[in-house]
Amino acid sequence: MIISEHIFTLMREQGISQKELSDKTGISQSTISDWKRKKTNPSADKLHTICDALHITLNELLGDTGGGDIPAGCVLVEKGSEEYNFLMEYRTLPQKYKERLKGYLSALKDVEEKR
Repeated sequence: MIISEHIFTLMREQGISQKELSDKTGISQSTISDWKRKKTNPSADKLHTICDALHITLNELLGDTGGGDIPAGCVLVEKGSEEYNFLMEYRTLPQKYKERLKGYLSALKDVEEKR
């Protein structure tokens, strides 16, 4: 199930219309309608707002069952956490520095393994 399908399932279960979701999130009704019509997902920056409006966690939204499972291959980090901030900084680095950082990580793991 794609995320937007899960959103519409939750909306139906909670009796929330597209207009109500729009009012609660500030996301236009046409955008919400597009998710359904075009079978697309909301942008990542809207997910927390949607979760707040539906009174669910991001973990519940991203899990197909609504039981809080994180989809296979995904890692969930708390926004504002040290890990999150590190990842955001990593994303802004030029590729040559990303490779250098990977080298540092590899060297650190080697040091730890020798202990």
